[in-house]
Amino acid sequence: MKKIILITGGFGLLGGKLGQYLSENYNVILGSRSDQNEPNWLPIAKTLKIDWDNETSLNDACNMVDIVIHASGLNAQECSSDPEKALLVNGVYTQNLVNAAIKQSVKKIIYLSTAHVYSDNLLGVITEDTSTTNIHPYATSHVAGEDAVLLAIRQGHMEGVVVRIANVFGSPVSKDVNCWMLLVNDLCKQAIVEKSLTLNGDSKVIRDFVTIRDFCSVIKFLIEEGNNTSDIVNIGSGKACTIGEMAVKIQDNCSNILGFKPPIILKQKSLMNKNSFDFQTSYLDSVDFRFDNDFDVEIKKLIYFCKENFYVE
Repeated sequence: MKKIILITGGFGLLGGKLGQYLSENYNVILGSRSDQNEPNWLPIAKTLKIDWDNETSLNDACNMVDIVIHASGLNAQECSSDPEKALLVNGVYTQNLVNAAIKQSVKKIIYLSTAHVYSDNLLGVITEDTSTTNIHPYATSHVAGEDAVLLAIRQGHMEGVVVRIANVFGSPVSKDVNCWMLLVNDLCKQAIVEKSLTLNGDSKVIRDFVTIRDFCSVIKFLIEEGNNTSDIVNIGSGKACTIGEMAVKIQDNCSNILGFKPPIILKQKSLMNKNSFDFQTSYLDSVDFRFDNDFDVEIKKLIYFCKENFYVE
């Protein structure tokens, strides 16, 4: 009998793609803050509205569930504009979910956090042991959520892991998913809509990018591995590059697919030299997990998605 997975934020970029990826091996429940019909991109999934302020709703959501993947939360822009709501949604609501999961004897919880908890300027070597020093509401609210999950794990209430994710990119399950503020997704959409690639920030800023396919593969591995020996796991490609270099990679793929090279427009003069950044995935390395890191394939899929959904004659 297939195990049951509840994915909160099941209609977002990460939650939706995880639902599709895991549906072959698990019975998937897509949780959402609003009423949702079974989506055409995953009609076999069950959908569930969750009232995060209601204990009964959360208990019902976790009832008979084997694994919870908590992908619901506010993004960086939303946290910046309303820090109090950030703490409520990313912190308090996570604690509410943990309480319900314990009460309903959920076996495992996976909390999707962010690499940005480490610092507001990710440079040098970052490992799972690096201190979390970022005071941006996006980071501090996620740390509050992490703490709720980690306490439950360390007290033995359930198995689980906190994953700190680098910059995931890839095509969503629907064009209506709120993912077009992400750098790579935004640039691929710009290539179709604007026929150019505009970088508003410093092109020398360096980031670790990871494909959504690799992200989903890691989560499936962590589900199936059993009792993980680490309760904090970094997810990144280990291949950091500047946003300017990523724009060039997208430009090259556009040339092959669309037949033209969209010009790269720099809105800001670079203020820095390229620095070193090594976002280490120490735990995954220790268990010999291997990333595909096929950026070109993921970028191609994303360009085709944008062409199909945003191209206008």
